[in-house]
Amino acid sequence: MSIKKILVSQNAPRVLTQYESVTQKFGVTFDFHPFFKIEPLTSREFRAQRINVLDYTAIVFSSRHVIDAFFSLAEELRAKIPETMKYFCTTEAVAMYLQKHIVYRKRKIFFGIGTPESVVALIGPKHKEEKFLIAMSDTSTGDALTSLFDSHHLHYTTGVFVKSVSQDLSGMNLHDYDMMVFYNPADLRSLQENFPDFEQGDIKLVSYGRSVVKPLEEAGLRIDVKAPSPEAPSVASAIEQYLSTL
Repeated sequence: MSIKKILVSQNAPRVLTQYESVTQKFGVTFDFHPFFKIEPLTSREFRAQRINVLDYTAIVFSSRHVIDAFFSLAEELRAKIPETMKYFCTTEAVAMYLQKHIVYRKRKIFFGIGTPESVVALIGPKHKEEKFLIAMSDTSTGDALTSLFDSHHLHYTTGVFVKSVSQDLSGMNLHDYDMMVFYNPADLRSLQENFPDFEQGDIKLVSYGRSVVKPLEEAGLRIDVKAPSPEAPSVASAIEQYLSTL
């Protein structure tokens, strides 16, 4: 089976260079269409978790969406975040985004290099006694991070601040595509809600990231390409590597 048309379940990236290279080399076309959107929890949904953000002395952030939702909910719930609050972020980009909500230079902000290990390394013995709130989305298990927190005997609670809402895909014919790319368990949920009778057939599936692999397999779907890998760190490079073997 030749691959000609590929559906990517996200918005098109700002820089399409890698995808354009694959198109030129193999004659494929890419369609970018997000399967879900991110929305903040309502105050009622958040209250159901019985979390008081002021009970914690440190917050762990891994995305901009969660940061926006955290401060929006804090304002709605009239929880004034103290200047003594410490912020541990997975990357510098996430940490810098905090400037939208707080005076950056006056706060205690730390950032890692994108891995759970780097976040725990930031905590070290100096911040070990903090009470951590790990801010998450509804599709994030956080297993890698929470298992490290457990092994280092850190005091923490996980809290969901944003939810994924499936997009209406009813106007699409998925069997127009030879390959589809999934990034998130919410992609699969949207697929199942929009196409409850979907059968994969000859469609090739690409999974990007560990979180989506198990849900796809449990749904009985066949993953033909798993990324990232040392040889293929991006979706485009993983697809290019796969197409070169056909």
